[in-house]
Amino acid sequence: MTLTPRFKRNSPLWLVLESFLLLFLWGCAQSPQSVRTTSLPVSHVEPQGPEAEWRAINRLSYGPTPALMADIKSKAYPKEWALNQLDAARKASQEAPKLPLYLASINDSLPSIFDGARNEREARAAVPAGTRINELVANERRFNFQEHSEALFYNRTQVNKAIAWRLASCSNDDVEQPLLARMTEFWFNHFNVYQQKGSVRPFTGHYAINVARAHALGKFEDLVMASAKHPAMLYYLDQWLSVSPQAGRAGQSSRGLNENYSRELMELHTLGVHGGYTQEDVRELARVLTGWTVAPRSQDGFHFVMRLHDSGNKTIMGQSIPSSAQFMGVKEGEQVIRFLANHPATAQRISLRLAEYFVADLPPQALVDQMAKTFLATGGDIYQVMKVMLSSAAFWDPENKLYRTPYDFACASLRVLNVAQDRNKWLQAFGYSFVAGQAIQNWQTPDGYAFNANTWFTPEALTRRIDFALTVARNAPERSDLYPYLSDTTIKAVMKQPPLQRMGFVLGSSELVFK
Repeated sequence: MTLTPRFKRNSPLWLVLESFLLLFLWGCAQSPQSVRTTSLPVSHVEPQGPEAEWRAINRLSYGPTPALMADIKSKAYPKEWALNQLDAARKASQEAPKLPLYLASINDSLPSIFDGARNEREARAAVPAGTRINELVANERRFNFQEHSEALFYNRTQVNKAIAWRLASCSNDDVEQPLLARMTEFWFNHFNVYQQKGSVRPFTGHYAINVARAHALGKFEDLVMASAKHPAMLYYLDQWLSVSPQAGRAGQSSRGLNENYSRELMELHTLGVHGGYTQEDVRELARVLTGWTVAPRSQDGFHFVMRLHDSGNKTIMGQSIPSSAQFMGVKEGEQVIRFLANHPATAQRISLRLAEYFVADLPPQALVDQMAKTFLATGGDIYQVMKVMLSSAAFWDPENKLYRTPYDFACASLRVLNVAQDRNKWLQAFGYSFVAGQAIQNWQTPDGYAFNANTWFTPEALTRRIDFALTVARNAPERSDLYPYLSDTTIKAVMKQPPLQRMGFVLGSSELVFK
């Protein structure tokens, strides 16, 4: 599959590309600046008009569909619509996902997924020595799940289905509530797992659904706990291998203590690198979590093994663990996770990251403080924190620009072109995200993808974006309902093009590249 067509300088298509680049450069001139904005954190003003409608749709979904545009116009104020979206997202998160039947296996029971992974290992072991397995078979059939998948490719098929579900979720409101799709991306990225690590692969979709999606607008401590106990995270950061040094000395295991998960739990998932913990705290937390491992026959995939646990006393950030006899064993880890999840440093970190994702690369500190205050007052209720943010003047301030990441732009393109059911377009969106550096659910390190403009706003990235926009929108019918939301400059540039090329230019406009 060719992902990046080449153009000759003197070809007619190059002239189109060159014109399109001028439109892009016009958008570049309006790129978000890396300065902290100073908007008041909360306001009782009611923003109105096309600009506010456009902002709400593009930040609380991945882009404008005719149905969403009609819905927001039916409300008295865009902020009312935004808060309704928040309510709808919370409600949807508490319900089962609307998985198309051909993707349902990613949400099978965990014992079934363990069985599928085991069957693949056994099938591969049974292949005669010297027989070459065509590892590309599953990828050649990517997004075509009508055929029965072979046991040899169970893991890869699960990965492809998880990717397909993410594309369906971001582009089709019949599959997922639009704000919940955005929240799922945010939390999956915050609690990132790498889907190409062998043991993680079959569980990625289940993790996205039952950790990121299910707890997207609930209590933050429940989200952290769900992540900590899920096989995808236990495998990804090797927590399932971490055992008490005493257990190793007793001959029960030679694995020993592993600090990978405890470090990322503090540095990335909760407190942040400046959260006030020390290396000794990381080690003590690793001791607390010894014995946390996977359980293939358990419905939640988690098992605590007491004989592998370090039962001695520990101290983390001045807290004695266990604090009493009733908190010994698995409850030690649960006690610490709740402590970290509700720490003031965590409240600041999570509030900042949400504001960076929805408001600006450098959001007003006053807004972050207000969100963090709400976080602490409500026991980490993400819904309430989001409500503060959506009610703030900063969220609606047109000076607070955000630049779309490659995945965001791919999803927006599918929505604008109304091709949510077209799997060939999914392939184009998948390919663009990959070559642009944001392969879906495929970041190798625990920090997840960056969302800021400084990461993605480069000349090479603009060229790839132009290429994708022209390709995916080729011969697409016009969406004249979008034109009232575009600037005069954009409209003039778009109208110079033949009708069947105009949507590519709309995708490349400043209004779609930014949000």
